[in-house]
Amino acid sequence: MEPGARPAKRSSGAPEAPAELGGSPKRGRWAPPTLPTEPALYDGPFPFYRRPAEEGRFSLDAQRCYHPDARQLRYFAPPRAERPEPAFDLRHGYRDLYVRRDEGRREGLEHLLQWVAGNRDRLRAQGDAAGRPVNADFVTWRGHLTKVLTTPYESQEGWLLAVSLFRGTLYVSEVETPAARQQREQRSDMLQELAYMGYKFERYMCADTPDGSPDPTGVVNTNEAFCTVVRTRLGSHSLLFAGEVDCADPRGAWPEPPACYVELKTCKELHSPAQRRSFYRYKLIKWWAQSFLPGVSRIVAGFRAPDGSVATLETFETMKIFQLIRGDRGCWKPAVCMNFCEAFLAFLKKVVTEDDPQLVHLFAWEPGRPVSYSRHQGAEHVFLPAWYVETMSGGKSPD
Repeated sequence: MEPGARPAKRSSGAPEAPAELGGSPKRGRWAPPTLPTEPALYDGPFPFYRRPAEEGRFSLDAQRCYHPDARQLRYFAPPRAERPEPAFDLRHGYRDLYVRRDEGRREGLEHLLQWVAGNRDRLRAQGDAAGRPVNADFVTWRGHLTKVLTTPYESQEGWLLAVSLFRGTLYVSEVETPAARQQREQRSDMLQELAYMGYKFERYMCADTPDGSPDPTGVVNTNEAFCTVVRTRLGSHSLLFAGEVDCADPRGAWPEPPACYVELKTCKELHSPAQRRSFYRYKLIKWWAQSFLPGVSRIVAGFRAPDGSVATLETFETMKIFQLIRGDRGCWKPAVCMNFCEAFLAFLKKVVTEDDPQLVHLFAWEPGRPVSYSRHQGAEHVFLPAWYVETMSGGKSPD
């Protein structure tokens, strides 16, 4: 990764981030501190980010059941040419071969916590039998961190993150916002088909064995997943997070995980320099953040034609995406994303100081506003399950 010095420089005229917890009086009333998100505040040297190391892996089967193994791992098996022949038909099977995960069921950290509980003996700090059971400052999903990274440049979608401190570790879990729920429930058939195309693309590009061939004729079941669990450090913050992985390339230049993993994406075909510039500015930032965080080395994109076929394939090396956007003054900056994420993690540590799994702080953000938070005590917002709290407090092991 690309280590660098800190802190980020601040531009003149930009609002200052809160220097310390305590808030500021407004008309005689105390107001909790907030965290500004303007990119200029975080435009400085790239912060230290330790090369991610895979700590473990787990799988979710066709019924969304957890397994502490790699049974759902698939293998990269691309066509020989950048223009597939015959063309990939990403619409095939949408009506009759599509099993969709129930997105209305909010899983939270459930599956990641199952992995943590099953590996608690080796996650404890050496020589710290009575201390925190998980030797990490934060436990979360990669997707939650991706949203934080892209926040300084996001102009459409806000987020809501629940945070609890339990036995020395901060757990971060996403809460669906009302806007996101409405969007999910009212998603058009066209958008649902576009989502299916992404999964179908994986069927064309992946095999079940390292030496196998893809079988794109089968059922697309979005309950199935393979996840890597990664340990790393951003500045002074130690992180343990999990993320879904599309496939591994056993014959690639980086055979060891997580560098051997490949992220697969689809995007509409680009026909002009203006379209490509827009792709770099608004789409590539999310692709980069998603792969950079866990150390995934490559993103392979299928650019689709209007008829749903894949027109061309293009490979983006995660560490070289920096070069693609360099020189575009209106584009996003990786250092800004990482510096903001580091500041956000520090903000969580300052705010969430009571070690209580029943106490939840909700951190909210909407485009154009700073990050704010509220405190909630009680069952409504609690997200750490009772079985996990008992297990990690020395109780019975989960079944």
